[in-house]
Parts: sequence; structure tokens; C-alpha cells
Amino acid sequence: MKRTTLSLIAVVTTLAAVTGVAALTAPDGTVTETLEASVPLPVERSSLLCPVPSTSEVAETTYTSYTPVSKGTAGERAPSQAQSAKAELRPAAAAGTPGETPAKKPGQPKAPATVTKPGTPVTAEANGAAAPALTGAANGTLAPGWTVQQTTVVPAGGSRGLLGVSCTAPDTDFWFPAASTGKQRQDYVHLTNPDDTAAVADIELYGPEGPLTSQITEGIPVPAHSSVPVLLSTLTTDPATQDLTVHVTTRSGRVGAVVGSADEKLGSDWLPASADPAGTVVLPGIPADATSVRLVAYAPGDDDADLKVQLVTPTGAIVPASAGALHVKSGMTAAVDLPDLTRGEPGSLLLSPSDPKKATPVVAALRVVRGKGENQEVAFIPATGAIDARATVADNRSKVSTLTLTAPGATAQVRITASAGSKGGTPVTRNVTVKAGTTTSLAAPLPEGLKGSYALTVERLSGGPVHASRMLELPQDGIPMFTVQPLTDDRGTVEVPEARQDLSVLDD
Repeated sequence: MKRTTLSLIAVVTTLAAVTGVAALTAPDGTVTETLEASVPLPVERSSLLCPVPSTSEVAETTYTSYTPVSKGTAGERAPSQAQSAKAELRPAAAAGTPGETPAKKPGQPKAPATVTKPGTPVTAEANGAAAPALTGAANGTLAPGWTVQQTTVVPAGGSRGLLGVSCTAPDTDFWFPAASTGKQRQDYVHLTNPDDTAAVADIELYGPEGPLTSQITEGIPVPAHSSVPVLLSTLTTDPATQDLTVHVTTRSGRVGAVVGSADEKLGSDWLPASADPAGTVVLPGIPADATSVRLVAYAPGDDDADLKVQLVTPTGAIVPASAGALHVKSGMTAAVDLPDLTRGEPGSLLLSPSDPKKATPVVAALRVVRGKGENQEVAFIPATGAIDARATVADNRSKVSTLTLTAPGATAQVRITASAGSKGGTPVTRNVTVKAGTTTSLAAPLPEGLKGSYALTVERLSGGPVHASRMLELPQDGIPMFTVQPLTDDRGTVEVPEARQDLSVLDD
């Protein structure tokens, strides 16, 4: 095929990718068949980034790496491609940071074991304060849906708690409502760069009165294959702020970002990024026995947001007695306590515009507390996007994992698959109907003959949008330690143009 023909096809392919359809004109002026963006094909490569798990010497961290089995033609590969596929993580370098940086200890624990086939989780441990951040990638058959769960138990000390996070994909824009520079909190934003070139990040802080006076928040360098933890309280000279929204962007490169929060009284956990700003948001998975729930929201645009607040329960949506509405001023963080929110029933919070004709985009997160007195534990639930096709969460354990599914609109049908265990077991599949306007909370299905930990995959089969989260409980010494991970769509496929005619007719 000559260079001119190649160029023509390149232009048409680009046009098809942008518009979804393109007509191909041959050199003699005749129009051939069209190209349509209608074929879902599996992604060929996925990247994930895991933050430094803890600075505690007594921390015990478990990594669980997993790729779900992709069925049908969209998940198939040639044998040679399947044999060369792998998913692995490697330690990132610890880079310097503005302000205070957690102390680093010598020694580099082994990164999680490499996954070589879909359908079976692989686990590894890295204990103590030496465990580094991790960067990694999956290719071939292991790329679609690849997920890694980082679970850390800190039994004592200032960062005591159960800390769980699904390792994040690199991006250029992150929102974190519910962070804090309060005196009893130590919140770090962890920036991890997966690429071969340095990234440059900016951090903006917004409190109840608007932007905080900041310093050294612009142009923060994140070296290649490195991680930089930044203590939020060192970025501003303003008084301590309990309710804070953090905005992380990159001016060059990309990073993975997540906030690690440690509270002197309530323990510690990870605060994942909120879903992209939207007029209606869902925060799924408030446990039935929550003793304290605090909602934090931020409106990043030019308009104020007037929100209707509803709790979506197993029997329908109700308006909390403590707060049925929330006004969020543009550029300012708003927060409200929701006491006695669940009243013994699990639920999800739904924020929607008070005036449907004026849907102002917002980001939001919940700080959730279980337990009382000295035996309290904290976790965070960010606004979570709907599962378009499939989502997976790893590191589930027998009798301590709870799955929450919310259908804020129409009734939805989903398929839940409990994978094989990391040390043995047979997968189990279960179909569940989530009625319109309700939340379904269920003990996570168990694989038959489970040994070790396992993964849960949720596939939306039909109906309206579904939002989901998983709660993992590991109580210790009377403390109801728990962590909640949102399930986000794995974007395991991508739409590509399909040729209706053999383009070899253009060769001369």
C-alpha cells in the first residue's frame, strides 16, 4: 500500500474516532462503505498507583492484585498475547516534599506478586514503615478491569485504624472534599508519578470562607516513578480548618492522588477523590450502625448550588430530619452534621438540585464514624459515579465484607461474581435486582471452598444506573475498625471504528 493511501486511511480513522462515523472516498471519486465507532474492544494497557501505606512501625499491609475474567469476543486475545500478558507493581522512589515529610526507614519490601492470569487474586505483604508507594501496569488480557487493593492495619499509635484504598489510575484533576487542617488531624495528599518524565502539580485549598491563603502549592515537582506526600497544614498560614476541599491538578504530566487522614481520636483511613463535578451525586454505603455522619460539599463553578438531601434506604428515599437541604456557595466548602441518619438501616446519600432546572455541579464526600468513646473508627465515602458496565473490588474476606448497591433512578439488574480465592476456591455468581429508589446491602457472596481472600465484580445487566461500595470490617480490641471502598467502572473496553469494507481496494 502506498504512502498516500496510508495517509488517507489515517485521516478517516481519526475522523471516525471523533465523530463515530466516516465515509471513505476512493481516488476515483467514488464513496465506499462507512466506518462506524461501534465495536467495543478491550483496553490493551492499564496503570495503577498505590500510596505509601503508613509511617507506623507496627503497620501490617496486604496488597491484593486481580483482573476479572472477560467473557465474549471483547475479552478474547490470541494465545500469544495471553501468554505475554502480565500485571505487576514496582516500588516507587521516595521524593522530597514541601513542608513536613513522613520519616522514611531504610529497606524496600518486595512489591506484590505479579498476576499472570485473570480470575485469581494474588496477594503479598509489606509491613512496617518501610513500605513504599507502588507504580505498575497491566497489559494484554490482564489490562481490562485490573485492580489492586491496599489494606493496612495499624493496631496502635496516632495513625491507629484500618486503612483501605483501591489503588488509583493516573490523571490530571482530582477533588477531595472532607479533608482538614484541623489541630487533631494530619492529612497528607500523596502524589505518585508513574511516568518516565517528571510531573508538576498544583494544590488549591478551599475552606468555608473560600480559598485559603496558600504557599508552595504551585509547581510541586513529582519526579519520574516517585511519590511525594504533602502535609496539608504546611500549605497555608490560615487558621486550622475542619472542613476543607482540596483540588489537585497537574500543569505537566499526570499523577495518582489520594488523601491519607489520621485523627487523634477517630483513627485513620484514606480519602479517595470524589467523582467529577455533577448536578446529582450519590455517596453509597453508609453502614447501618454509623454513629456520626458529616457531609462536605463544594461547588467549583461560578454558581451557588442548592441541594436536596435524601437518604436512599432499603425501602425508599427519605429526607433526613437533621438536614433536608444544603446551600453551597460558589468557591466555598459547605458542611453539615447528619446525626441519627441511618436509624439502624444501611443507606446511601443522594444529593440532587432543589430546582431540577438549575443543576449546579458539585463534589462531595462523607466522613463516617462507627463506635463510641475511645472505641471509635473513621472512614470516608466520596461521591461515586455509576457503574456503566463492570467494576471490581479486591481483598474481600469471609464474613467481614458488605456490598452496597444503590439505584437512585430506575430499577436495575446486576450480576455479582465472587472470584476464586487467592489460595483456593471456586467462583460463585449471583444476580440481584435493585429496586428503583432503593439501596440493597448484602453480605458479600463467598466462593465455594474459599481459601484466602477474593474479589467481587459487579456487572450492570440492565435497567437504570447503579452506584456501589464495599465495606470491610476487621474489629480489634473493641474498636469497630472498618474501611469503605467505592466501586468505579473499570473502563475495560473502548469503542473503536469498524470497517464495513476491505480497504485493500484502495491499493494500486
